[in-house]
Amino acid sequence: MSANVSPRGKQPTQTYDSAFLKACRREPVPHTPVWFMRQAGRSLPEYRKVREGIAMLDSCMRPDLVAEITLQPVRRHNVDAAIYFSDIVVPLKAIGIDLDIKPGIGPVVEQPFRTRADLARLRDLTPEDVSYVTEAYGLLTAELGSTPLIGFAGAPFTLASYLVEGGPSRTYENAKAMMYGDPELWADLLDRLADITAAFLAVQIEAGASAVQLFDSWAGALSPADYRRSVMSASAKVLDAVSGYGVPRIHFGVGTGELLGLMGEAGADVVGVDWRVPLEEAARRVGPGKALQGNLDPTVLFAGTEAVEAKTREVLAAAEGLEGHVFNLGHGVMPNTDADALTRLVDHVHTATAR
Repeated sequence: MSANVSPRGKQPTQTYDSAFLKACRREPVPHTPVWFMRQAGRSLPEYRKVREGIAMLDSCMRPDLVAEITLQPVRRHNVDAAIYFSDIVVPLKAIGIDLDIKPGIGPVVEQPFRTRADLARLRDLTPEDVSYVTEAYGLLTAELGSTPLIGFAGAPFTLASYLVEGGPSRTYENAKAMMYGDPELWADLLDRLADITAAFLAVQIEAGASAVQLFDSWAGALSPADYRRSVMSASAKVLDAVSGYGVPRIHFGVGTGELLGLMGEAGADVVGVDWRVPLEEAARRVGPGKALQGNLDPTVLFAGTEAVEAKTREVLAAAEGLEGHVFNLGHGVMPNTDADALTRLVDHVHTATAR
């Protein structure tokens, strides 16, 4: 089923005609829709206040807190979509992987995956494992009304890299060593992670997500040949598994300019573009039949209103000929970003693109 029909043959939901979902479906929009990656918190003082003294993973498992954090940027910035507050390692934690998110470091896995025996640690994810997700979605959809809620998950390659490296990496030497040295084990690891990720996205869609985004944060470390040979089929499996719901599927990675066409080919309805590739060039690489999302450099927000508006006009000009465009940053909101600058940016995009 394509993203052009309402989910599973139901009548359109109250979010179906939103500017965000129209843009994802490459339909005419009243204005270019805007949302930000990592908008749920990060730069907001109200986020820091409610998170005070609460560990990241703990905050992801408290429905009331998840709902509050997810709603904060919608209230403040008037963005066109909310994104569910969580972390890409949540489904791994939910199935019993011993990991934690260390402040200033990121996810750290107590026992990194290195052998075939480690695969046994990756059991199937069930809705019961993440009942707090379903509960949080219930709170959110009731509050959001006609504002779409985006579900998200980490792509198999990025999750596998965390598991194999044991934490964040600049070189991915252990993950790539497995990918090159034991391709069968690597393929089995990604296939298992694809099933877990697909199940996690399905829970979110069943609970009320209007769209989903698959984050392959580390895929930019791969050559196109390696991506096609060793990664693409696992991402495609995830995206295909949720295709029957009819909700738009967004696929995003950082530093993935050389992979844009392949990421679209993997099954996305919308391809996220970071700030390194102009949108008109991204459109050429991705080809017809896909909307694009992006792609203002997040650091521009530190340069003052005049500079932000000038760079935003460049992005919007590059997007003029696109089949569909969702305005976003080329990566996540940086923690020290002025929250008011984000609010002004949303207003500027809405005003400049009003039709």
